[in-house]
Amino acid sequence: MKFVSALLLLAVSGVHSFSSPAKTAPMPLSNTDGSGNTVDPLLIRAARGETTERVPVWMMRQAGRHIKEYRELCKKYPTFRERSEIPDVAVEVSLQPWRNYQTDGCILFSDILTPLPGMGVDFDIDEKVGPVVTPMRSWDDVNKMHLMDPSKSAPFVAEALRTLRQEVTPETAVLGFVGCPYTLATYLVEGKTSKEYLEIKKMAFTEPKLLHAILKNLAESLAEYALFQIENGAQLIQIFDSWAGHLSPRDYDEFAAPYQKMILEKVRKAHRLERIRDLICDSPPMRSFCYC
Repeated sequence: MKFVSALLLLAVSGVHSFSSPAKTAPMPLSNTDGSGNTVDPLLIRAARGETTERVPVWMMRQAGRHIKEYRELCKKYPTFRERSEIPDVAVEVSLQPWRNYQTDGCILFSDILTPLPGMGVDFDIDEKVGPVVTPMRSWDDVNKMHLMDPSKSAPFVAEALRTLRQEVTPETAVLGFVGCPYTLATYLVEGKTSKEYLEIKKMAFTEPKLLHAILKNLAESLAEYALFQIENGAQLIQIFDSWAGHLSPRDYDEFAAPYQKMILEKVRKAHRLERIRDLICDSPPMRSFCYC
């Protein structure tokens, strides 16, 4: 069974320690139309729990090979990292499905592994194999990790998000995303996509402290990365724990859930929300879903 969970966290404006460059102010949550009126996109209003005129439409993976323009662009930019890390190219790929389908959300074209180099972990994406990482299986490997400063390691993300806010209509929400710590840890420990995830399961059983250290490092940096996206124009953030479905309920509670909560807690503190429950019950809200 494939399990994917996502949290839609409504972005709120605020200033954070790792904010974008000093002369660039955080982007506002709401959009402005041609007359200067404030516009809250349909998707944002629905995420708040408001009654809307219709159900907002967007797709989790909007961009990609099903679009002819994308396939043509791949000939000029053959690697995924080129397409996702050159701001103008990432913007174009993000806009392609929005132009074609007029969805209510425009999702930043990126990858959940994009923040890894900022933590001291390099990666590549093989067009046939998928993500490839040098396996992290020792304390020496973990000690090489460091806290991410997104403004230095991923400025292209900020540029792409800010450009998307200018390119889409006021009625369209711009979405960013991060992967959850356990899902990213599967790539770090396994070294690539896996069917059984034997190495990370073995680490959880034989060296749980080592795995917890990896997960904690990831959670701290991913929270910074989520805040960075919010400050630079993401109005909604998707948080995925794609491979947590391979865990038993007990292991999920130990190795996945606490680190999801770390990210949410850091966002909560950065924006002075009184409690995580505010994200669910009041404003700003959070939405979660899964599919098999």
